[in-house]
Amino acid sequence: MQIHFSKYQGTGNDFIMIDNRNGKFPKENKSLIAKLCDRKFGIGADGLICLDTSDKHDFTMVYFNADGAEGSMCGNGGRCIVAFARDLNIIKTNTTFDAMDGLHHASIINDIVSLKMVDVREVEHHADHLFLNTGSPHHVTFVENLKNYEVVQKGREIRYGAPYFETGSNVNFVEQVNENTFNVRTYERGVEDETLSCGTGVTAVAIAAHASRKTKDFTINLNTLGGELIVSFSSDNKSYSAVSLTGKALFVFDGQIDI
Repeated sequence: MQIHFSKYQGTGNDFIMIDNRNGKFPKENKSLIAKLCDRKFGIGADGLICLDTSDKHDFTMVYFNADGAEGSMCGNGGRCIVAFARDLNIIKTNTTFDAMDGLHHASIINDIVSLKMVDVREVEHHADHLFLNTGSPHHVTFVENLKNYEVVQKGREIRYGAPYFETGSNVNFVEQVNENTFNVRTYERGVEDETLSCGTGVTAVAIAAHASRKTKDFTINLNTLGGELIVSFSSDNKSYSAVSLTGKALFVFDGQIDI
């Protein structure tokens, strides 16, 4: 069977996009998805996203990690699927869609997508890190000399170590630049490597920075290896709401492949 696919990227976090409104893509085939995401033997991507129908909203986002397993929420993937839906003429400038972690609202103007993320009710403070869930679980550690930090080695150790073990957590290493700007590098579970950017990761970093009082601002600039993102939110100092992730989401190419 031959399928049509499109490739999109958000600050270097890249995804294979499938218009699956006909329901024909074999989403249960983990080995196929992993092969399509393979950068040497497939199309190559950090993940694969199916745009499915929704009974009540514009569409449903179904996200798969590069290892073929269905993943939790992906912020950059969420922004990319909004651009994909716009390009398919499913939406215009505003949308409401379903995802693994619930309902999401988003807007798109040219290449800039602003995506509403889930509220964060709890931020765990530990001796050397913070932990929170922004649609996906994230471990956040503030470090120095991030440019030369051993992100893959340290990230893998934390991802598989206590208390995460096999379930795992995404791991973010962060260096503060100024009052409202942070540099971020992320080791992503499912990809099992450092990615150029992680949307739920920078969202977690922005909230963790505020929760740890490294910033008093409610709009945070995040520099990733793949580009710049902005996270804004409201807070009562215990929980975080009106969380928004904003940045570019760009079409790369499309094509056909036999599966």
